[in-house]
Amino acid sequence: MSSYRIQGATGEWEVVIGLEVHAQIVSKAKLFSGASATFGAEPNANVSLIDAAMPGMLPVPNQECIRQAVKTGMALNAEINAWSRFDRKNYFYADLPQGYQISQLYHPLVGEGAITIDPDEKAGIVEAKTIGIERLHVEQDAGKLMHDQHPTSSYVDLNRSGVALMEIVSRPDMRSPAEAGAYLRKLRSILRYVGSCDGNMEEGSMRADVNVSVRKAGDSFGTRTETKNVNSIRFVMATIESEANRQVDVIEGGGRIVQETRLYDPDRNETRSMRSKEDAHDYRYFPDPDLLPLELTEDFLAACKAELPELPDAKCRRYESELGLPVYNAAVITADVETARWFEELVVETGKPVGEVGRTASNWLISDLFGALNRLGKTIDGSPVSPRQGAELLGLIADGTLSGTLAKQVFEIMLETGIDPGKIVEERGLRQTSDTGAIEQVIAEVMAANADKVEEYRGGKDKLFGFFVGQTMKAMAGKANPGVVNDLLKKALS
Repeated sequence: MSSYRIQGATGEWEVVIGLEVHAQIVSKAKLFSGASATFGAEPNANVSLIDAAMPGMLPVPNQECIRQAVKTGMALNAEINAWSRFDRKNYFYADLPQGYQISQLYHPLVGEGAITIDPDEKAGIVEAKTIGIERLHVEQDAGKLMHDQHPTSSYVDLNRSGVALMEIVSRPDMRSPAEAGAYLRKLRSILRYVGSCDGNMEEGSMRADVNVSVRKAGDSFGTRTETKNVNSIRFVMATIESEANRQVDVIEGGGRIVQETRLYDPDRNETRSMRSKEDAHDYRYFPDPDLLPLELTEDFLAACKAELPELPDAKCRRYESELGLPVYNAAVITADVETARWFEELVVETGKPVGEVGRTASNWLISDLFGALNRLGKTIDGSPVSPRQGAELLGLIADGTLSGTLAKQVFEIMLETGIDPGKIVEERGLRQTSDTGAIEQVIAEVMAANADKVEEYRGGKDKLFGFFVGQTMKAMAGKANPGVVNDLLKKALS
């Protein structure tokens, strides 16, 4: 459980959180039309007659969107409903030409499931916790309104209108901003593994409605508010903290919380009232008369299950058992599907048994490559170093061609130039030397130049050994084999 509490004037308050995540389904076409679902097109370039709600245009479900939603439900260990139905949710906005949204209220495609979040002591999550999922239903997105600086004009872009969404509704099982953040990261990871949503919150393909209420520990649930369309994990966590503190202040000030829809202002780090919260009857839901119920065959469900990839939790356990990775390394690498793919290709490219090279490769990936990518502002997809080049570098370290110091030099050159490490070693003369004769000569010169320290060392100042190692390595420009240097120094100084 999380230890998160809000300290008010009347005691401690517990926060109750539920999330409704809207995830755009990866597909070439929209949910009920053949118009492109590609992001970034010119305004109103991807609009069919169906999306524009022209008279007589009838929707036809996109089978690929249904397949992706079913696979996602399976990945969430959720119940798949072989029979489901579309409903009309009636409301008018300028960016919804039909005057209703096609959604699923009464008979969703996917029923109850769960996500397990991992412990994170720094965030106050002291043990693994299961967050219940109430449902996953499929619906169409609305368009986008853009307002002029003057209040006289607004513009409508219908490119997004009709794009397929999965709405994934959690149970109110989260009790801290950290738990909500962990839930969203885990959900996004699963969606990306399945390939059903790219999880790009900046582009709006994954966004969350944040339901928050507060109560004294042990009391029944308080009145909740819903903050709409929060588009980053950081903002979701900030929304929860801000809104929970606002509610505590209102209640302790003698007021009451009104069930309403709110918006989050990241510039002021506060939520603002948008409108009173509607109930289901306000939308006048009824079955869509233009769409037959969805009836999924056993063959279709079996095909969806067969297409599921190895999911992050299973992959993490395999990395620990088969590759010998530390728990932390396995969790970090499997959290992102692209990182896991990069790592697996790296291991294969080494040409060594996976159990032998796994730990070394994971340490290099997390410390060296991740550090470089963070510095360069790149993701693993944009890495200037390929898995093959990474494997070659690891091989040069393993066979003694490169010391740790030389390997770091070579790696920096790889980042700048994209040249293979073997070629860098040959062209720049960065090969490590184990030539005992050459090393002995340098040691003799270092000892002659530091005769006083030699006497101090022989007189019992053992800590000076590191000084002699450093001087020898410096004199040889870091190219001497450290193991050979240590052995020869011990012999010479004794």
